[in-house]
Amino acid sequence: MTDPFDVLGIEPRFRLDLESVGARHRDLSRALHPDRYVGRPANERRLALSRAIEVNQAFGIVRDPVRRAQALLARHGVSVPEGSEPPAEPTFLMRMLELREELAALVATKDVSALERFIERAEADEAGAVEALAAGFAELERRAEPPPEITGELVRRLGELRYYRRLLGEARAARDEIE
Repeated sequence: MTDPFDVLGIEPRFRLDLESVGARHRDLSRALHPDRYVGRPANERRLALSRAIEVNQAFGIVRDPVRRAQALLARHGVSVPEGSEPPAEPTFLMRMLELREELAALVATKDVSALERFIERAEADEAGAVEALAAGFAELERRAEPPPEITGELVRRLGELRYYRRLLGEARAARDEIE
């Protein structure tokens, strides 16, 4: 896959105006729509379809903070597939353990309203993790040649965001199962 920022023709930044990125995606999608290529040679139709698929994939990446962070790190030569990030800080892991225990207790009691409150708190924690990642990328963007400790910190923060995503996924699935 080519760089999603290049595909969409947008600046490679973590903090994005997702409404304008969505408008850019819609404009590109309209321009590449198959109806515009009816009657054109087969190779032009295939190329437009291929480009439309690429635009949709790029949009999917940049609108998701985890995938956007991965793409930005890849631009700096850092690959961070799921599970490859360094171990999280012990205090963070302890916090995750406490949250998982709380979630298990809520699931056992089948208290949907308490589970909703847990999800709201976890969403706020996730938003904080996204903001910490955004601040780290802002620091990275200010530097011509970022030191390895900045990219290392970003990889760590990305790992923390992934933890929150998994926790929220489990909490939402438990809520849906109880309801």
